[in-house]
Amino acid sequence: MEFVIKISQFLLSLSLLIILHEFGHFLPAKAFKTRVEKFYLFFDVKFSLFKKKIGDTVYGIGWLPLGGYVKISGMIDESMDTEQMAQPPQPWEFRSKPAWQRLIIMLGGVTVNFLLAIFIYIGMSYYYGDIVLPIDNIKDGLLIESTVANKAGLLTGDKIIAVDGEPIKNFSEISEKVLFGKKVTIERDGKESTVTLPEDFLSQLLDSKEKRFINLREPFVVVEVPDTSFNKNSGLKKGDIILGLNDYKTKYADQVKLGLEKFKGQQVEAKVLRDNHDVVVPLSISDDAKLGLVYAPNSTPKTLEALGYYKYETKEYGFFESFPVGLKKAKDRLTSYWDQLGAIFTPSTGAYKGVGGFKAIYDIFPSFWSWQYFWNITAFLSIMLGVLNLLPIPALDGGHVMFLLYEMVSGRKPGDKFMEYAQMVGFIILIALVLFANGNDIFKAIFN
Repeated sequence: MEFVIKISQFLLSLSLLIILHEFGHFLPAKAFKTRVEKFYLFFDVKFSLFKKKIGDTVYGIGWLPLGGYVKISGMIDESMDTEQMAQPPQPWEFRSKPAWQRLIIMLGGVTVNFLLAIFIYIGMSYYYGDIVLPIDNIKDGLLIESTVANKAGLLTGDKIIAVDGEPIKNFSEISEKVLFGKKVTIERDGKESTVTLPEDFLSQLLDSKEKRFINLREPFVVVEVPDTSFNKNSGLKKGDIILGLNDYKTKYADQVKLGLEKFKGQQVEAKVLRDNHDVVVPLSISDDAKLGLVYAPNSTPKTLEALGYYKYETKEYGFFESFPVGLKKAKDRLTSYWDQLGAIFTPSTGAYKGVGGFKAIYDIFPSFWSWQYFWNITAFLSIMLGVLNLLPIPALDGGHVMFLLYEMVSGRKPGDKFMEYAQMVGFIILIALVLFANGNDIFKAIFN
């Protein structure tokens, strides 16, 4: 069932983005009376799952879900229709239109991607608002369990107050900024200091295969005391929160782990919170510092706030208020993704190791259906698709835009043969990038 939910979200998001991106090309092409021969969701290699001709255009669904396309008459694209290009130009063809019209047609797809992201962020701001945790409301610092981060100088209990001189306002900003930052300003034991991260910090994190990086410190909540546990008769119950072992205070789960090491092999008196009352229960700690029970941190904002651990802020926006908020979210996400792309193309950072393909995108979606998660992920993917399509690689929109700008500046149009060769080179580059990204997915699935 989990697979069905995740794949449904993945395909729905992908289909929506492809259709709207291609519609961004289709609409100005039609406006400039340029013939569109095909409009396809997914690729129709050899055959189509569905197709229907309406007017001059065949609308269809292919079987290969690697993207989609519109085939515009008189344009050198992935179809490599050299036979059509060998014929004299026709008034309805792309190549017969003025350069400025061709530029608008080529920019139409990415324009729709960016507008879609903005629209989604505005809508989500208006409908859902925001729940944020201000950095000032994190009194006891953060949970930093990553050995790579610890080696670099970041420790549990540190308060991260700025990255590269830019102040941190909310907890949600921290992980991403640290991942792509260089200098982290922390507060430890009331004193400020700066931690300089190694250039290959991200590479080290990826190589370590550690799941946790920077998180909130959370209480140690008992989930289950199995019948086979040596503490089954201790009186410990599901939902109990361990607040102390003997005289050692354990407000957070990471402190409980330290306490277990401190008292391993001993009998202790544990102070637990149960139904808003303090209760003392006797516990045995094994020689390997275990309690023989199942526990989990409790990370829902509502519960953490009720327990007094953190104070969240709920922000609601009116209709007109949501516009600048949504625009800022889209801008921040675009800037963030651009920084990530820069890191990926800088080999010394090792960020390329984290590049993923369709499996990585699939994994972003949650195993439960949530429209809030769905639209948030779709907005991010829309920005990602827009940025990637603007890369100056022939076979992508950015490649066509690059040649069109050259034509508009120089007054000379690249020859059809040159464009055919450029398209072939670009297609090879694109295939190589797709293979690399999806190959990374396969490598991680096998060796991680």
